Amino acid sequence: MSRPRLIDLSRLASRVGRGALTGIDRVEAAWADHLLALDSPLFALVRTRLGYLLLGRDGIAALLAMAGGLAAPGPPDLAGRLMMRGDPARAGALADLRRMAVARAPALLLGRMLRRLGPGFDYLNLGHANLTAPCLRRIAAAGGKVAVLLHDTIPLDHPHLARSGTVPAFARKLAALSAHADLVLYTTRAAQAAAAPHLARAGRVPPALTAPLGVTLAPAQAHLVPPAAPMDRPFFLALGTIEPRKNLGLLAQVWAENPDLPPLYIVGHEGWERPENLQKLRTTPGITLLGALPDGAVAALMDRASALLFPSLAEGFGLPAAEAAARGLPVFCADLSALHEVLQDFPVYLAPEQPYAWARELRDHLQSGDVRNLARTGATLPGWDAHFNAILTALAALSGPRAEINPGTVS
Repeated sequence: MSRPRLIDLSRLASRVGRGALTGIDRVEAAWADHLLALDSPLFALVRTRLGYLLLGRDGIAALLAMAGGLAAPGPPDLAGRLMMRGDPARAGALADLRRMAVARAPALLLGRMLRRLGPGFDYLNLGHANLTAPCLRRIAAAGGKVAVLLHDTIPLDHPHLARSGTVPAFARKLAALSAHADLVLYTTRAAQAAAAPHLARAGRVPPALTAPLGVTLAPAQAHLVPPAAPMDRPFFLALGTIEPRKNLGLLAQVWAENPDLPPLYIVGHEGWERPENLQKLRTTPGITLLGALPDGAVAALMDRASALLFPSLAEGFGLPAAEAAARGLPVFCADLSALHEVLQDFPVYLAPEQPYAWARELRDHLQSGDVRNLARTGATLPGWDAHFNAILTALAALSGPRAEINPGTVS
């Protein structure tokens, strides 16, 4: 019988009721969906304010349905009403999960709860939740092999782009990962190279595997596109959480100085963007903030847009740009090593601090009538099957004492 797998879905549980899933949420959901389809023992770990929940297959399927908007959470229980008054959807979801859990435990008894999985299991953390030394230590003591997908180290590489107070917290997560992970997963070699020095300073560089993310093409659903975004005329599209790292202020400057450009639609949650930058995006003529939209609406916009604009200052992978390229949508993006690795020669690469160059290239693109054809570049985009298979193979090989490897090695 194969070893049980324990996937951490704490992040996904926190997203219920908050609209469209972000990139990391989508990775966690894709993994949960894939593991459900396999014939092997499967459990999920969800952290709540009352401790930890251990979910079986039914609980995992229910969480996926709620996070994806396919099922509505039930009413909150007493604990939810008392502790999460301002978030009834999440309170209801956690109440449902508590009812469906196969076990519960306070933090101090997490190891005892996990020993019911047997003498050995694989713990897969994909969303950066629960990356604390006590949690990982208890998982390892219960017989778990710890594999963590480290999406990037942007808070440490670019602290000026991080939300106030998050840099020390991220450093503590990295220290816990350095001490307790049996395997660290990356989606690009660029992300692995950036992480290695931080892990070395923390004391240990765990074995590593680079496995690019898959790209899913959602069916277009034009009826889900809001009326504020007419698609019967040329327009540009930007996609991602509105925060300083995404560098959307550059696009605001481009449109402020070139008001004759076609409209720009920006899709994404409003993150922690500085108020003055957010106000500029809201008031610049030609720019429309659409908020977070369902995948079907985003797909419809990608199928009609003139190009995706992705001026981000830092990326670990660049999933929105990869999804656009997979649909044959021209991409204009910042000149970042991770994007070069994933997208090869498909995009037009531009310096992320030169609005004049962006305006010039967009005008040239409109005048050229560029054909939307991915094959013209020969770019090879990743697939989910390769991602899943590489990581599951590596998990199966985990045994014996932890090994030390040199920074930057892909194993």
